[in-house]
Amino acid sequence: MEISTIIGLILGLVSLILGMILKGAPVESLLENPAAFVIIFVGTAATLFMGFPLSELKKFPVLIKMTIIKPKMISKGELITMFMEWATITRREGLLALEAKVEEIDDDFLRGGMRMIIDGNDQDFVQDVLTEDIAATEERHKVGAQIFSQAGMYAPTLGVLGAVVGLIAALADMSDIDKLSHAIAGAFIATIFGIFTGYVLWHPIANKLKRLSKKEMEVRLMMVEGLLSIQSGVSTIAIQQKLAVFLTPAERAEILEKGAGQGEQKE
Repeated sequence: MEISTIIGLILGLVSLILGMILKGAPVESLLENPAAFVIIFVGTAATLFMGFPLSELKKFPVLIKMTIIKPKMISKGELITMFMEWATITRREGLLALEAKVEEIDDDFLRGGMRMIIDGNDQDFVQDVLTEDIAATEERHKVGAQIFSQAGMYAPTLGVLGAVVGLIAALADMSDIDKLSHAIAGAFIATIFGIFTGYVLWHPIANKLKRLSKKEMEVRLMMVEGLLSIQSGVSTIAIQQKLAVFLTPAERAEILEKGAGQGEQKE
């Protein structure tokens, strides 16, 4: 589970409900205004259908799931260890010896790259294919984040629209002052939903998708560097040092310290 998403959602709801209680606003009014739900959620959906093709909107549930359940991804430390092992095998037995390792690779991108270098493809060709794959994947990820960015941009404005609709309905009958004040208060529920969903849900989800994409692209770039290094026949220590630049200083120090002795011994 991506616990930060759950924590953020809970804190957002708590802040809204607790804030209303402290201000003396009736919390039950949030559930007593179905028109606000329709204007905000159906209206937001309308903006998405207007702005994106159906083929891209079909990914909406999957994108939501990605922010709640962490996508399966090889860690950078594990990746360095794998490439160090493969570099040792390559220097001792040649690239063809890695063929037995291909089916053990869970990541499709890494498996495809490994097959290309084992098949003896030119290094420039391998690099071009893999970098184009990364660029295409990154573009798809951008579209996913844009869906939520657009939802976050229009939801608050739809909240204003909902408030205007509510005020029109409230001011249509001014004979009962008590009823009028209640109707005016209810008119702003749509504004609450619009601002809350826009700035507590949609924009943060878009940001999280961008962060997940950035992390995945960094891992894929590491894979490209590792594959090209193995194809070039670099040493275990050299490949470790080269891939360590993708780590934070703390992670780098730990990996280098852990693997230095092993690498020298294997060489």
